Order: sequence, then C-alpha cells, then structure tokens
Amino acid sequence: MAALRFNPSRIRHPLLQTHKPISNLTCLTEFPFQSVAKFPKTKLKSVHSPSCSISEASSISSTLEAEEDDDDPTAELVYLDPEIDPQSISEWEIDFCSRPILDIRGKKLWELVVCDDSLSLQYTKYFPNNVINSITLKDALVSICDDLGVPLPDKIRFFRSQMQTIITRACNELGIKPVPSKRCLSLVLWLEDRYETVYTRHPGFQKGAKPLLALDNPFPMELPENLYGEKWAFVQLPFSAVREEVSNLETRLVFGASLDLDLLGIEIEDTTLIPGLAVATSRAKPLAAWMNGLEVCSIEADVARASLILSVGISTRYIYATYKKNPVSTSEAEAWEAAKKACGGLHFLAIQNDLNSDDCVGFWLLLDLPPPPV
Repeated sequence: MAALRFNPSRIRHPLLQTHKPISNLTCLTEFPFQSVAKFPKTKLKSVHSPSCSISEASSISSTLEAEEDDDDPTAELVYLDPEIDPQSISEWEIDFCSRPILDIRGKKLWELVVCDDSLSLQYTKYFPNNVINSITLKDALVSICDDLGVPLPDKIRFFRSQMQTIITRACNELGIKPVPSKRCLSLVLWLEDRYETVYTRHPGFQKGAKPLLALDNPFPMELPENLYGEKWAFVQLPFSAVREEVSNLETRLVFGASLDLDLLGIEIEDTTLIPGLAVATSRAKPLAAWMNGLEVCSIEADVARASLILSVGISTRYIYATYKKNPVSTSEAEAWEAAKKACGGLHFLAIQNDLNSDDCVGFWLLLDLPPPPV
C-alpha cells in the first residue's frame, strides 16, 4: 500500500531525466471507443476514495518558525518563501468559504486561504459572514500583493462551484483568469492539515459541523465528439517511468499536466506499477490539445455501468468510454480501480497516435483525493 504524506518543502529543483519510451506500458485489453448508451436517470454511487493522511510532524505551521503567533489557532498567516522569486509565482489556488467555527456573534466564520502549488506563498484571513462578496475578495487579493510584494497572478484556481460567481467577478475586475478546477491539490491538502492543526483548536470550533458548501458530484454527461479517441486500454507503468514522463512535460512539446510529487510526499517504490488509461487516435495532437484546456482531474471505472468516467474542471463528469460487460472486462476494471487505490489514488492518462507507439502526445498525472473536511 502506498503512503501519501504531506511534504512541506517549498523549494524543489527536480533533475531532468532522459525520456523512457511509453512502450514501457503494460497493456491489458484494447477497447474501441463506443457510442455512449443512455444511462437511466438514477444517481451514481460514489466511488470510494482512499483517505489521505498528513503527518503532524510535517504540518505547515511547524515550518514557520519565524511566526510569533505560530501556535495560536486564531492567528492569520502571511508567508512568502524568502528563497523564491516573487515574479515566478503566476498561479494561485484559493478557497473562500465558511469554517466550522463560530465568531463572538455566534455566526459562522469565513476564511480566505491562498497558496501557490508549491506552498511558497501562503496566506489566510478570517472574515465575518456579513461581508462575503466579490468586493471583499478583490480587496483581499490586492492586499496579498501589497503585504508580500508579489504581482497579481495570471490565473487563480478554485474548487467550489458555489463560489464561482464571487470569485469570477473579483478576478475579472483585477484582470486575472479564474480557473474552476479540482486540480487544487496543494490547497486541498493544506486545508486538511489546517483542519487538524488549526480549526479543531480554535475556541469557536463546532465539532460535527457539516461543510456549508459541499463539493458537487453530478450525473455524468455524454462526451463531446471532439474528445473521442479510437481505441483505449487499461495500462500500467512503473513509477520510475511515470516520473520520467512527468519531467518530459518540461523538456518536450507534449500536452498534459504533472503533480508536485515532492510536495505530495508520495512514498512508492520505483518498480510499483501505476495504473493508467492509454487512448489512441490518428488525431492524437488535436485531441490532446482539446484535453489540455479541460483541467483533467481524474478517471474512474464504473464497473456497475461498464464505463469510464472522466472528471474535469469543478463539477463536470463525462462518460469517457464504455465497454461490453463480461467477466473479463469487469475483472480488468476492478483490478484497475484496486491498483489505483493501492497507489493512494495516483493514476494517469496518456494520449498516443497508436497504442504500440514509443511516445505519447499528451500525458496527465492524476490523483484521486477525498474532499477536504471543511
């Protein structure tokens, strides 16, 4: 079983590695892309996601030794890694939501949490519930730049659909591109850490309080025609080769997205096989380009309905492919999901010209995480 621990390291200099052909993929059965059958209008059962543990020893607050109020759960955080170039931080991740904490009026306290994907920038600020609007958020974003001496980002990612209007309006007024996406993994892990190390110790903490803005898990829709491939297969790739494919995203002209494996602290042996999905099509480059703009989050095998579900953005779920249900295909789908769970939710999507090709045109490293407890 793979271990997933939050690594608070902020500065990373990964070594660029030579390319290992995608032919290292262990391919199971090839499937053609099929037209999607209409599902009955019943709610899909949610797929169980493995819990993600974060070591208390590596909590964010323990690394901020310079903060005088480091141990005060009511304190707010304003931090920029002194070794980072402020101009290099061009994308932020934010959460603007209520917390399971009551203020002196007995009302839910709201909090703005902001970071970049490496946690080189960290900012938190509490707000009463009667000032929650786009103007408050816009002013807070500007104050981050003033306090830390950083420029406004080019993009801001957020994962709560209920806050899309407020966040989008604030971003538009500042000339920032809002990106609704569940690929806010650093932020989600930090929120989980803050729940254990900050919120539960706050004097106004309300044990058992449910999140005010729960994450959506909508019924999957039919896949747009431009996202179809021609063949697909459940595949596996050694973790060492996965890391090399990730490094290739920086050195080769391929579409895709990586994860900060160092920050996530994923403890997997190099020989461990990581499950993935390989998609082949003669129009691999256009397909990869379309996928590149979707904020691909995860893929799950819905064994009961003999289909693959592609999650993108905040709350968009597509029926990515279907297959003929039989004992063999069901066994492969179950084994693929089991392998993903054993790897702590880590999996990937590869787009190729041919399933036997030595290269991939697009490579997305994906991670299933449970929603944050707040």
